[in-house]
Amino acid sequence: MEKLRIAVRKFDPFESTLQKLWDLFCLKNNITIEAEMIPLELHDLYEETITNKGLINGNWDIAHINTDWIFDAVNEKAVLDLNPLISENPPENYPEGWHQSLLHLQQINNGTYGLPFHDGPECLIYRKDLFENSTEKENFKKQFGYELHPPKTWKQFTQIAEFFSRPEQNLYGSVFAHYPDGHNMVFDFCLQLWTRGGSLLNSQNQIDINHTSAIEALDFYRTIANNKKAIHPQSKDFGSVEAGMAFAKGEAVMAINWFGFASMCEVIEESAVKEKVDITELPHNENHKTASLNVYWLYTIGTGSKHQKLAYDFLRFATTPESDKLLTTEGGIGCRKSTWNDVEINTTIPFYHKLETLHENALTLPQTPVWPKVAELIDKMVLKSLESNIPSEKLLEETQNLILQII
Repeated sequence: MEKLRIAVRKFDPFESTLQKLWDLFCLKNNITIEAEMIPLELHDLYEETITNKGLINGNWDIAHINTDWIFDAVNEKAVLDLNPLISENPPENYPEGWHQSLLHLQQINNGTYGLPFHDGPECLIYRKDLFENSTEKENFKKQFGYELHPPKTWKQFTQIAEFFSRPEQNLYGSVFAHYPDGHNMVFDFCLQLWTRGGSLLNSQNQIDINHTSAIEALDFYRTIANNKKAIHPQSKDFGSVEAGMAFAKGEAVMAINWFGFASMCEVIEESAVKEKVDITELPHNENHKTASLNVYWLYTIGTGSKHQKLAYDFLRFATTPESDKLLTTEGGIGCRKSTWNDVEINTTIPFYHKLETLHENALTLPQTPVWPKVAELIDKMVLKSLESNIPSEKLLEETQNLILQII
């Protein structure tokens, strides 16, 4: 029996939403074909869809591809240009229904290679109940001489994280995702770089990480990562999902993670911190401004799919305002402006409307087919910095030399 095969980013809210949407879609359109949805971790998802050519050879009809990989996927001719299908039958209120920042990364060489699925730039997620607690405020001011508030600088971030770390209560000042999967630590390094006024690109628009801001960024990151008084002890084993879950279970006071993990705290059953969470912009170094990172997930269709029309019909259905809202109530992040401003959603998740502001400071990663390989090199460099005493200058110089060999 023929099946529609969907490669899904492994995350409970994604899996439950997609299954519900498929069931509703089949019911509404009298579809009898079955969908096989396979949840995959980040590395496996990339390998299955792009490296092993699963989207080209028809092994996958639909895949979750993030915007880090989309340029690579297009270059490999793995994903379908949706423009002809959109011209014939556009998604509801397309493109006006979405913020421009969720439409441009999949538009490559005049083609459109995906529809927005899940969003939520990086931000600082924190426990507002603890920050607002009068005893905590009093003790903090006695110790540090200034008012307790969400950190504006990285120095304050470290002090607050150390202040709130109480291992005996299974409570830690902060939680990071240090699992080396080519993503989390790369994103963290970029955020450290950008909030110090640095850039990944030089004046010739080439990737260049061998400079002072990058040294400062790596120095700080390896220091905080090894500061047992400031971070969750399992950070080294956590990906972003696991770090998000640790925060939701009440094991950390601050997290630098995707917006989606803040909203998840308000909607999942396992959450121990419902109504105790807020978000704000990331800390930065003195004399520099905050930054965020915009990487988002797309629905894409494989060039080798035998069910392209059915796949597109499902994508149209999966991106309606109702479907987008469903993703949000399940614990993901809807991409439509209508969801961001939805009264019901903002009642459940009071900080949801802040998404638009986060997008104003959100930067993106360089769009080049070699980015996944560059990310791998940065990932290895950051990991080496956490596990060795090799000076940051030397690590950055070595890594830049390796980057020059592939660009």
